[in-house]
Amino acid sequence: MQPTEGELVILQVLWSDGPSTVRAVNERLNAESEREIGYTTTLKLMQLMLSKGLVSRDDSTRTHVYAAELPREKAQQNLLQRFVDSTFGGSAGSLVLRALGEGQTSPEELAAIKQLIKQLENEASND
Repeated sequence: MQPTEGELVILQVLWSDGPSTVRAVNERLNAESEREIGYTTTLKLMQLMLSKGLVSRDDSTRTHVYAAELPREKAQQNLLQRFVDSTFGGSAGSLVLRALGEGQTSPEELAAIKQLIKQLENEASND
């Protein structure tokens, strides 16, 4: 299940802060947003996310605590694949070339990319 943009924002809060109440998520969203987000809007969205299986809810106390069920890595993988498919015709190489061609890559990031390329080359030669 792919999260919507609004759901993804809530998941970001839950991934960074861990299990949280609706109030805590709503306060965090409002602290980071230019416009006010109502508590009931956050509650409704989190209830929809619960029905989709994106979050779980602990009902053992009066204040319900929600936790992310969709791992961050899985969401990133799905969103990236969708983006690569729709924007770069499925070519991860085109995405990488475009990103690196923008000239905003730090020396540390370039070193990590080179290391990953070496690793991928070694894996390919071992197949």
